[in-house]
Amino acid sequence: MAAPHRFRAPRRGVRFKVMPGSLRFRLPAVFLLGIVIAGLVSALIAVQLVSAYTRNQSYDELSREARGIARLYSDAALRAAEEGTPAPDFAPGALELATGDQLFYVGAPAFPGQDSGLDRIPESAVPAPVLSSNAPLRFRFRPPGTTQTYLAVSQPLRLEKDGPVLGAILVAKRQDVVRDQWAPLVGRLAAAFAIGGLLAWVLGVWLSRRISAPVEALAKASDEIARGNYAVHVPVGRGGDEISHLSERFNEMAARLAATEERERQFLMSVSHELRTPLTAIRGHVDALRDGLIDDPQLVGASLEVVANEATRLERLVGDVLDLAKLRAHRFTVQTEEVDMGRLVEHAYGSFGDEARRREIDYELVEPVAAPTIITDGDRVLQVITNLLKNAFRWTPDGGSIDVVLAAANGTVRVDVVDTGPGIPPEDVQRIFSPFVSRDTQGTGLGLPIAQELAAALGGRVEVDTEPGRGSRFRLVLPARGA
Repeated sequence: MAAPHRFRAPRRGVRFKVMPGSLRFRLPAVFLLGIVIAGLVSALIAVQLVSAYTRNQSYDELSREARGIARLYSDAALRAAEEGTPAPDFAPGALELATGDQLFYVGAPAFPGQDSGLDRIPESAVPAPVLSSNAPLRFRFRPPGTTQTYLAVSQPLRLEKDGPVLGAILVAKRQDVVRDQWAPLVGRLAAAFAIGGLLAWVLGVWLSRRISAPVEALAKASDEIARGNYAVHVPVGRGGDEISHLSERFNEMAARLAATEERERQFLMSVSHELRTPLTAIRGHVDALRDGLIDDPQLVGASLEVVANEATRLERLVGDVLDLAKLRAHRFTVQTEEVDMGRLVEHAYGSFGDEARRREIDYELVEPVAAPTIITDGDRVLQVITNLLKNAFRWTPDGGSIDVVLAAANGTVRVDVVDTGPGIPPEDVQRIFSPFVSRDTQGTGLGLPIAQELAAALGGRVEVDTEPGRGSRFRLVLPARGA
């Protein structure tokens, strides 16, 4: 058999053609796409959270300022109403400069006839609930004459704690100022996202090479097997991962296919040889008779006897080959019936009585007092025992001994055929069950393979206990399914 071709992972410097539909491209692309989607979702969530946090912090800051300024103005307005003093100057411009916010006023004048110093805006510029609500409100609005949007908090202005609302002081901050507080986060996220995407692509390419290289080796080896070359071998990586397991199974599959092909080749060669031998003998004698080379009546009779024997041998060989082929293709029908194992073994035993007497072989049958009756195919069981006996008589020398033992134990029925032949070397024990494997030129080498396949079809098995120079024990084991 030719040495196996090895398909190894590519070394450094070896370039593969990366196509959009190839595994080498799709793996890093999918990996990067997953990272991109996860990064975008995370970035959007982060931006939303940070912007919401910044906006809430701004509203809280505006609320504190609005409460303080409203308290100052309400106290001053109350004193002005009670004492007739003028409105104090709280310098709103200074407050705006210190906080960076802008102050507005909406509603009735807190100091009638006097300027409070706050920018008054019409009621239509703010939401309606601002003047009707007794609690602070948060909202966005655009002051008249400007194009900027502001975040604002309104604080009701009262002269007394439970008195009517005169107006509302608005403390506002431009929305773009708030946005500028979290906008740098977007840039940092974009930079981090770009670096992460690059690292993800590099990692994806590395992983794709680690995965696709053995897959490509498997694909090339599969192409070789598809072309009929089973002498391939894929290197198995270290680590015990799925790819390594797949490579191991692939190598086992290739080895089994190669062994199957070799067995088929040997089978065909053996069948051809076995069929050619009797056909050659038949043709030779027929040609001699047809050409008149044999005219002695005794020689003619001898030639016809040879032709008849070889034809019988040929018929038996063809029948054995068909039986073995059916068994291995699982197209063999097994009948079920009540079988008296005692009578069946006696029948098989009696078929070889004349040969045992002629060759002075000590031939003995040992069976229990009550022979078991089981449900099986009696004809096939008889065929198995007959094949085992044929093998025993073929190898047992004249004057030897052969014992047939029937026993039942542990839910099984056993039939032992024990001979005093030369025994079988350990390295040949498994080979004798291969078709056309015979250690002499008298048999076809199909008897034991058929016996083994038939036993398996009947739910049993054939066991061998042998040693060179000690003889052999072939045991048929069948399940004792009672009638």
